[in-house]
Amino acid sequence: MELLDVLDENGNLTGRAEERKIVHEQGLWHIHVGVWIMNQKGELLFQKRSPNKIINPNKWTRTGGHVDSGETPIKGIQRETEEEIGVKIPLEKFENIGIDKVQIYFEDKKIYNRHFVYNYFAMVDYKLKDYKIQTEEVSDLKYMTIEEIEEARKNNDENYTFIKFEKDEKIIKAGIKQIDKLNEKYKDNNFLYKITVHKK
Repeated sequence: MELLDVLDENGNLTGRAEERKIVHEQGLWHIHVGVWIMNQKGELLFQKRSPNKIINPNKWTRTGGHVDSGETPIKGIQRETEEEIGVKIPLEKFENIGIDKVQIYFEDKKIYNRHFVYNYFAMVDYKLKDYKIQTEEVSDLKYMTIEEIEEARKNNDENYTFIKFEKDEKIIKAGIKQIDKLNEKYKDNNFLYKITVHKK
């Protein structure tokens, strides 16, 4: 049984925990985490959701998921990354790029997803062959350049979840802005990412 902590509308813990199904059926506030993973070429990792997923099957998205009851967001994203794509990223590699308050109602599924999304950005030196996907959740992986992502958005490519939800556009823009900061932060070691970004 997957238990999630219930939050109030301001993102504070209420001390209550409920099953994931009940949280979605009742539209209870909870915590979601997501991470944009960048490789040494400045490409971002995308995973294709399993065809068996209730929401957005076969769509490309970033790594993420729910935070279990009693778990911190940072521990949650580390666990989700290890479970879904089979790699353990040290906690200090995760850069927090903000929190979004999101409300989405999937009418056909009768799911009211109200959550606070903790967004992270992580740099890795993993190649595609280094990942091991959790087939119940993920069916494929690929790296994309910022330019390819922007092209997908421009063409309204609905194979990607970030086309459908404005919140993901905000996250991607935050991630793009973060690149310059990360370049400066890691300029004295091996983590230097030189990529072209079309800033809006």
